[in-house]
Amino acid sequence: MSLAKQLQVKPSSGASYPIFIGTDILKNFSKLFYKYNSKSKKILFVSNSVISAKYLKSITSSFKKKIPYYFVSIPAGEKNKNLYQVNKILDLLTKENFNRQDTVVALGGGVIGDISGFAASIFKRGISFVQIPTTLLSQVDSSVGGKTGVNNKYGKNLIGTFYQPKFVLIDTLTLKSLPKREMVSGFAEILKYSLIMNKPFFAWLNSHGKNIINRSSSKDIINAIFISCKSKAIIVAKDEKEQGIRAILNFGHTLGHALESHLKYSKKLNHGEAIIIGMRIACKISHQLGFLTSRELDMIKNIYEKLNLTASIKPYVKSNQISQFIEIMKKDKKNNNNYINLILLKQIGKAFIYKTQVEKTYLPILKEEIRNG
Repeated sequence: MSLAKQLQVKPSSGASYPIFIGTDILKNFSKLFYKYNSKSKKILFVSNSVISAKYLKSITSSFKKKIPYYFVSIPAGEKNKNLYQVNKILDLLTKENFNRQDTVVALGGGVIGDISGFAASIFKRGISFVQIPTTLLSQVDSSVGGKTGVNNKYGKNLIGTFYQPKFVLIDTLTLKSLPKREMVSGFAEILKYSLIMNKPFFAWLNSHGKNIINRSSSKDIINAIFISCKSKAIIVAKDEKEQGIRAILNFGHTLGHALESHLKYSKKLNHGEAIIIGMRIACKISHQLGFLTSRELDMIKNIYEKLNLTASIKPYVKSNQISQFIEIMKKDKKNNNNYINLILLKQIGKAFIYKTQVEKTYLPILKEEIRNG
């Protein structure tokens, strides 16, 4: 099948790159590789054993001429997004004498992409990099925009760089084997784009959201991925390194990241589920502060209920943990001297930056949420 959709990301740095979105298009990899990485003589694929077993052979067999390629396996899970895994990549790149024109390919979800991109950005001050995201979450969010990074014991993504890929190849066939929970996780970021900048998209998701989560329409999935990537591309073109408007992409993430860190990146809650909770609470704060109307808050509540999205923070944070949880939020990389640029909604499709203190805004609502559920 030919490429279904294509769009161009034009970061403010000027390093433009394409995103290709379609079904059964991994076989196009070699053609795209030679077009956008023509000087590369070696490839390092970074993935895990499950994903590589499914897709690596079909990718490498698309080359008419043999090209040396290597493989590094990264264990699945956010808890493995750390400097130890980065060093595994750097060691192999050094051992096999990769140069700046050679290529690191991230084949997997957001953890793989973030680790690979970070390693590529610091090896010899920057080596060629390609993204092949295989989860819905990575396809609509982390593979686009150039953010790379790893976690440490103090929080999520505190060590990282901005580094753009040569191209992004998104094949929706990779979604077929995902658990439904992972589809919901990806849908969280799709919903985010509609809430912060695209009200018509929100209305469309209200009608088509089940088709995406249940994988019952390839057309709807491709459309949702395309609109999400295009939305992020618009923001990145204006503000690549998050000096201003790009901060709105963090809607729901301040609390969501803190939840992940609080739970030590356990399987109790994945990234998208944490963001779903974070967005709902941010919407509630928007309403309480007089920005979001009751009618629009109800519209958001309705889509949560309609699609059976996880909503409550109560199972994950106990009353006696609230102070500790607030401290985690304070360590968010977007904070500045106890102040945070909180992303709120004026209305569905219009987000804005609200500077506030973490305790002042979050402490009352966390107590209420944990008390009442």
